[in-house]
Amino acid sequence: MIPGTIVVALGGNAVAPPGERPTIGNQFRHTRESLAPIVDLAREGWAIALVHGNGPQVGDELARNELAADQVEPLPLGVLVAATAGWMGYMIQQSLQNALARAAVQRQVVTLVTQTLCDANDPNLRQPSKPIGHALDAARVARLEARGVPVREELPGRWRRLAPSPRPVAVVERDMIRDLVARGHIVVACGGGGPPVYPDPGLGLEGIDAVADKDRVAAVLGREIAADVLLILTNVDAVYHGYGTKHQRAVRHLDLASADHLLAGKELGTGSMRPKVEAAADFVRAGGRRAIIAALAQGLPALRGEAGTTITPEHA
Repeated sequence: MIPGTIVVALGGNAVAPPGERPTIGNQFRHTRESLAPIVDLAREGWAIALVHGNGPQVGDELARNELAADQVEPLPLGVLVAATAGWMGYMIQQSLQNALARAAVQRQVVTLVTQTLCDANDPNLRQPSKPIGHALDAARVARLEARGVPVREELPGRWRRLAPSPRPVAVVERDMIRDLVARGHIVVACGGGGPPVYPDPGLGLEGIDAVADKDRVAAVLGREIAADVLLILTNVDAVYHGYGTKHQRAVRHLDLASADHLLAGKELGTGSMRPKVEAAADFVRAGGRRAIIAALAQGLPALRGEAGTTITPEHA
């Protein structure tokens, strides 16, 4: 019996962690290490769509374009999102194919470059808020600020570049993803949140120079392919009360009312955990059975309720 359909959201930092040179060799190595939970899910028979982030990678691509601007025509941010979805998808697809073969799991993997439908008038486009790229040194911060590029100090002494991040409305290629997943194929889709697009009355779909949040897009995709579970794998093992203090306490279960109460307060701040909890709650509110936020290495235990934070419609 097939356990069900699951959308797994994998962070871009898992492939290019802070404090290490993001060489392609290092990124392949971390990709191979990060895919063990996906192999476990495939072995158990889950129908799988895999969404990945690209925060560090798309920031690097943008920097490369800017550094080479006097040599070759630079590419806009939306196109760079599509580019990272392609080469990161290749990296994940190849690494997962190899891992499945070693585990004797007979499943096929395919990568789709998908588009994320957004509102062209989304107010988030006017207020860049999503950190991209790696941590910046003081000289780079000064150069970006001199050009009017927004930056933010995430932690004391840790500055990141900011990009616009509209809320996702739909995934354009959802029907194709749903059909492939239903046939048992593992689909890598919505890479880096997918290049954002909007419907132009005369031209059809047109790109937006922005980055959609991959966790929010994963929740939208989960709704559109009628997934049972959304699994968000990150570098924190659970949602916490009092995170970073001596009184921090892991929250193992939230119903929708409790999740909404947590989001209404200031405890989650504006860091990366807030959009994860928002995405998890949105997925459950739209009909998903449960959403789970867990550490990368604890994917399967979290599915069994042994780790992470599980969000359900009502209290279990």
